[in-house]
Amino acid sequence: MTAPTMQDVARLAGVSVKTVSNVINDYPYIRAETRTRVEHAIDELGYQLNTSARSLRSGRTRTLGLALPELSLPYFAELADRVIRAARRSGQVVQVETTNGDRTRELDLLRSPRLQFLDGLIFSPLGITPDDIDALPKALPVMLLGERIFGAPADHVTMHNVKAAAAATSHLVALGRRRIAVIGEHPDEVVGSAGLRLRGYREGLEQAGIDYDPALVVPAGLWHRANGASAMRELLGRGAAFDAVFAFNDTLALGAMRVLEEAGYRIPEDVAVMGFDDLDESQYSLPSLSSVDPGRAEIADLAVSMLLERIEGRVPEAPRLVEAPFAIVDRESTLGQGVDTSSSM
Repeated sequence: MTAPTMQDVARLAGVSVKTVSNVINDYPYIRAETRTRVEHAIDELGYQLNTSARSLRSGRTRTLGLALPELSLPYFAELADRVIRAARRSGQVVQVETTNGDRTRELDLLRSPRLQFLDGLIFSPLGITPDDIDALPKALPVMLLGERIFGAPADHVTMHNVKAAAAATSHLVALGRRRIAVIGEHPDEVVGSAGLRLRGYREGLEQAGIDYDPALVVPAGLWHRANGASAMRELLGRGAAFDAVFAFNDTLALGAMRVLEEAGYRIPEDVAVMGFDDLDESQYSLPSLSSVDPGRAEIADLAVSMLLERIEGRVPEAPRLVEAPFAIVDRESTLGQGVDTSSSM
């Protein structure tokens, strides 16, 4: 079989080849319905732009790097999918690397000669620290994701971890919950998702006039389902009374819910459960999981568009910091059967 062409995309979408080219090159004055048809045709056919001639003319490879801690966590897998889709719409391909959040592997990546074949890098670090800022490439545009490094000479897209966690806690309080446990603490962490979400949780309690109880805070190293289950067993073993659980990501929450149900707790009648990330699978768990949508789609789209602006020299030299909007998504694990509503913050 021959590779699909731009003409094939145009025929499937029912538009001209020029329109397909305009969509690929992110021309702004295209109707949303037309853009969507072309993007769906590109996805259905698996069309990829031939970048060889372009790179010879422009000196660009039209290849972006995406470095994530791991793809076994659904959040990063869904983020990668969104980044790849956004890049494809602009005629870019994406090379994905995983680092396991290990500082040595992250530094090796930043020093790798493979970077010379990229036009830019989207990088979500977990291992390196602000002391490693000098390791960031000087000649390659870099887009930072996450909360590990701030103040670097690079554009940065992140989420409202503190505000979103405070809003999630306040939301549980508004539902009448007063003994809210949290799962996913990383002891002594200040900079990072766990530390920031714990701060937001404490702010939410303070706003409600509820005392912070360390007995309701349970650590979990890697935020996987098995650790959510283990953390819930630890919480139950402590014997502390609780009527809600705020897990610092959805996979922790899903593991915790399994243990709660095995122990005979009704969700949400006995214990309301709130996650963070709003994974696709959270809509289909039993009960469906309430969660914080941290703006993953916006983070991916902004990361690609801002990085391309930087590559093309269309922005001021000073680095930019953008926080994506978030929303509280209520489902059965907080509101009971048959309810699925969301409220933007």
